[in-house]
This record gives sequence, C-alpha cells and structure tokens, in this order.
Amino acid sequence: MTQKVAVITGGNKGIGYAIVDKLCSIFDGIVYLTARDEELGIQAINQLQESNPNAKNKIRFHQLDISNVESIHQFADFIKQTHNGLDILVNNAGIAFKSNDTIPFGDQAEITAQTNFFGTINVCNALFPLLQDHARVVNICSRAGMLEAIKNPAIRQKFIAPNATIETVSDILSDFIKKAKQNSHEDHGYPNTAYGMSKIALVAATMIQQRTFDEKPERDIVVNACCPGYINTDMTSNKGTGTPEQGADTPVYLATLEANIQSPRGEFVAERKVLKWKC
Repeated sequence: MTQKVAVITGGNKGIGYAIVDKLCSIFDGIVYLTARDEELGIQAINQLQESNPNAKNKIRFHQLDISNVESIHQFADFIKQTHNGLDILVNNAGIAFKSNDTIPFGDQAEITAQTNFFGTINVCNALFPLLQDHARVVNICSRAGMLEAIKNPAIRQKFIAPNATIETVSDILSDFIKKAKQNSHEDHGYPNTAYGMSKIALVAATMIQQRTFDEKPERDIVVNACCPGYINTDMTSNKGTGTPEQGADTPVYLATLEANIQSPRGEFVAERKVLKWKC
C-alpha cells in the first residue's frame, strides 16, 4: 500500500512548525516540511528529529517558495514522481506587515495578496490534481479575514454569490490593490488591512474550492479555512496569547477529519467550531 503524504507550507517556524510536529505524532505517513529558505528548513527538520521521536522516520524537507511559480511546479513534479499524490495539504505560508512598516499601504496590499492569496492559489492549482480520495486541505486564515470587515454590501455579495469563482475573488482582490494604491480603498468600502483582505479572499476561495470538490462527492475531498488563534509567533511580534502548539490544534483537527465527514466542509473554523462568516 502506498504511503500517505502530508504537505505543510511555511513549516520551518511558528504555527507551521507546530503543525508538522503534531502530524509527525499522529499521522501515519510521510510529512513534508516545506519552507522558502532551505537552510532554515533543514534546521527545523533537525530540531524536530531531536525533540520528537516520531519524526525520525516520517519527516522530510523540500524547498517551496509559494510566491515563485517555478518553485511550486518543481515541488508538484517532485510529489507526483515520488509519491503520485498527497493526502493532506496545509496552506500555512503567509506574510503580514508590521503596523509601523513604512512601505506605502498600496504596496503592502499588493505584496501581501501576492503571497497570501495568489501564491496559495497557485499551490492549490499545482497540487489539487494530485489529491488522493479522502484528501484534506486546510487554508490557514484569520479572524482578521471576517467578511463583515468589508463595508460595501455589493462587494460582500460578490464574494458569496453561488456562482462566484476563484477568478471572481481574484478580480475583487486586484480591485482592492488598485484602490489601495490610489488611497481610496476605504471610500469604496474595503477594510484598511492588507492582511485581512488577503484572508477574506482566501476564505471565500475555500468555499468555492469545496463546491468544486463536491461535484465528485464519491472522492470525499474536504477543504476548510481556519483561524488558529492569536498565537505567540513572529507574525504577531510575539504578542499573541496562545502557544504555537495551541495554534496547531484546529489545523491538525481539520487535516485529519474522518472519512465522509459532513461538517465542516468548506467552512471557516476556529477552536474546532464552525464560525458564521457570511453576512
């Protein structure tokens, strides 16, 4: 029987590292810790192998920069040739500018969206064809990405329309970037947060992805978005109240949902509970 495979993006530190650690303990298969920086990724692997006895024979490293299309395709080709598929994908890699960053907001909006949304979607486009039956996908999002942050009801409706597509979401996010560069984004009802807007788009995409998977229900592929909580990591400037291990709990729960689960599917989840995202 072919070994099962789990892939975690941005796995060399913080919540991603904790997700890898937990999956090494409970997942019966190979766990790929991926990271943009090969040196940091290998350091993380060595650290895990020392601290977690379960990691020794399970964990592997592969370089993956989700903002680089060539890197994504090289990784997808590697997974296809080596394993012919994967069973768990946790899209954890992401960026957030600090509140005191001097880079113009319009540029922050573009850079954040390119990684958190467009980069993640590129990973999905490359790896979704390799998902095995009963695969589980987790898109790490945030409560900063609640739909209600958008004050324009017409834009909110576009996100949640039954016929919305990934292209629809991409177009809205591109419009946000354009308005942000003109410093008119708030006038049009967009939130004043580049990170939050990228995560709103990713939650909306998650629901669209599940609708597509549900066209072949017998395959039982499930994708959910989740907020790991306000966690003490570099991204929160170590101001978070939770530990990375606590932040890994809901993502790992979603990554290991039992076969033929009815809920959550295509939902936004926090503390293992479905949140009301649409408004």
